[in-house]
Amino acid sequence: MSARLPTYFISHGGGPWPYLDGPFRRMFNQLEQSIHNVRRELGNAPRAVLVISGHWEENGFAISSGEQPGMVYDYSGFPEHTYRIRYKAPGSPELARRVQELLSAGGVQARLDPERGYDHGTFSIMKPLYPEEDIPLVQLSIDRSYSLELHLQLGRLLAPLRDEGVLIIGSGFSYHNLGLRGSHAVEPSRVFDAWLQETLVTATPEERTPLLVAWERAPLARAAHPQEDHLVPLMVVVGAAEKEAATVVYHQNDLFGGITASSFRFGDVLTVY
Repeated sequence: MSARLPTYFISHGGGPWPYLDGPFRRMFNQLEQSIHNVRRELGNAPRAVLVISGHWEENGFAISSGEQPGMVYDYSGFPEHTYRIRYKAPGSPELARRVQELLSAGGVQARLDPERGYDHGTFSIMKPLYPEEDIPLVQLSIDRSYSLELHLQLGRLLAPLRDEGVLIIGSGFSYHNLGLRGSHAVEPSRVFDAWLQETLVTATPEERTPLLVAWERAPLARAAHPQEDHLVPLMVVVGAAEKEAATVVYHQNDLFGGITASSFRFGDVLTVY
């Protein structure tokens, strides 16, 4: 028997928040607690983590394959020390090759990238999840086409990893419009989040996939996501657990002065097969 791990979509917060102090850090207290809860749900199960980050876009797909990845400081306006931080978890060339093998078997080509470092879509959630920095970690890019069908298929191909002790996380944000913040973000983030919860949690898994593919028909969809980069990682983790129920693991409605954001788990905490 093997333990099938759930998959997660995590709204990853702003920039290098786990490495800050003060009000900005405290704004993410609920998110941080939810990530601690995820660790408790998983226990000692994961042998490695695969993160699909909305902050890594390629023409096609790429997989980080270095043994000791560096850092990608893909943010601006933060204190100087946040451009010197290191998340020191080892990479896993073995897992990178396994991901490449699974995708290739399904007709999806992906290249290995031994130079890619951890971007903040990855280390912002991994720092509170595994602060010991000892769990092997691999990143997988999204494709610049933002094709939802393609990324759902990507998830289906990656699903066997769940039975191999690999935790699959989609790192994005349930609301991502940098042009609408504060009071301007209250309504579009609230309305879109309500649709997302209805689609992911209330709808059946059979109903869920076609609703997600047609996401632009959702209320205020393009106000919530002018482009799909932070929504696409959700499709991968849904595809990897397509027939399984979803659960809200994080929900907050006061980020940055009014943004509603949520994270989700797909599958049971631990299902034994």
